[in-house]
Amino acid sequence: MVVLLRNLQNVVPIRRARLRKDVETLKRILGVQRFDVGIVCVDNRKIQHINNIYRKKNMPTDVLSFPFYEDLRPGKLPCALHGDEYNLGDIFLGVEYVMQQCQERSWDFHGTLTMFRKESYVLREFNRLTGSHLEPLTKRCTGDG
Repeated sequence: MVVLLRNLQNVVPIRRARLRKDVETLKRILGVQRFDVGIVCVDNRKIQHINNIYRKKNMPTDVLSFPFYEDLRPGKLPCALHGDEYNLGDIFLGVEYVMQQCQERSWDFHGTLTMFRKESYVLREFNRLTGSHLEPLTKRCTGDG
């Protein structure tokens, strides 16, 4: 189904076609191709504002997700009964924040955008399907080798 991609910032250049393709690949890996998802790219000011409203944390962050099915347990797929219920929700990407983190750590920006907080299976499959060589962020953060 649809990947709705909105770029509401002009601080970081976004390769929209690549980001859309990467999100569609992740949807296929996770078995949720039939579901819509919204990806909204925002700057530090906007992600900080949203983070403050919904999480009471007045600081920028990398990602905020707003699931369509709020009471769905992790690892479970929604049971959509009607066409308009095939929706995973919206993901706000703090692309300015992510870019700053990537620059500080010498990470690939576009690969990082689509791989934040994913399980090793998803990362392995994504690398296999795209020819990438991305590593888990947690490995880089903890220094595990």
